[in-house]
Amino acid sequence: MRLIPIAAGLAVFAAAPAFADDSTAELATGGLAFVQTNDITMQSEDLSVSMDAIKARYEFVNTSDHDVTTLVAFPLPDIKGDPDLNVAVPTEDPVNFVGFKTVVDGSPVTTKVQQRASALGLDQTALLNSLGIPLAPQLEATGQALDALPRDKWAELVKLGLASIDQYDVGKGMKDHLTPLWVLSTDFYWEQSFPTHKTVSIEHDYVPSVGSTAGLSFGTPESRTEAWFKDYVNKYCIDSTFLAAVDKSRKADGSDALTERRIEFVLKTGSNWESAIHQFHVVIDKGSPKNLVSFCGEDVKKTGPTTFEMTKTDFEPDEDLAILILTPMAEE
Repeated sequence: MRLIPIAAGLAVFAAAPAFADDSTAELATGGLAFVQTNDITMQSEDLSVSMDAIKARYEFVNTSDHDVTTLVAFPLPDIKGDPDLNVAVPTEDPVNFVGFKTVVDGSPVTTKVQQRASALGLDQTALLNSLGIPLAPQLEATGQALDALPRDKWAELVKLGLASIDQYDVGKGMKDHLTPLWVLSTDFYWEQSFPTHKTVSIEHDYVPSVGSTAGLSFGTPESRTEAWFKDYVNKYCIDSTFLAAVDKSRKADGSDALTERRIEFVLKTGSNWESAIHQFHVVIDKGSPKNLVSFCGEDVKKTGPTTFEMTKTDFEPDEDLAILILTPMAEE
């Protein structure tokens, strides 16, 4: 596959740059997941990705001689409580934190949801619920509820790997605080019927988790000699033309004029189906003509001032999609 700096990032970090304290990490969101089946094929997937929204439309066909009813799930990315990790969570909703919505054949679907909080590989959801602790570790209300627990409960949660005791100042002097460490897993799901030899259309949209960095992690020549930068190049298919545009944008005093935005989309759930995705189409929108974008792919076409498109036939994704967008600081 010929790689150019405008389509789907196909590598995973072996190392990571040292981001500043005001940087946020992106959460890799994705598409639908089914129980493994040989009866249902994905006829098409039409995907649109921007910093504001991810929209997907699928057409499935039941190729068997009988109706099929199966679970369809939309797994949200795990959120890990970690005092040293600042992740980009799109909304303050403790459950539907990406604003997920779905319709089937044009009609809205009421989904069920399951949330689990785990630590050290053990499900501790019931314990946290019994203590009145919100399951979303990223919320301020969760930290406040933890701090309000009796000290004997602090010791119990620390022992179970659910929390750690950290000392910092929130405007009232240095004090001990209980920091959540558990992993929150969230899945939306519903039962879906697929009539024999019929096409079923499923659409969903949500707000992506967009990672950010104040300035550029690779803005200086020295940063591009670091081991992590090779992984960055592979992940986003950064080439010399892209780097030249970055260097041209620098301010007269040599400081960064651009800041990073990063989006990840899980494509590998598309391998659940009976065969390849017969028709795959993706549109990447960089948001503004002034923005720079880099991602990997083949036969990508620029179709507008901010949009790039790729179409594949009999597509079998074995890697995921990663997009790097650089935006001018003056526009933030």
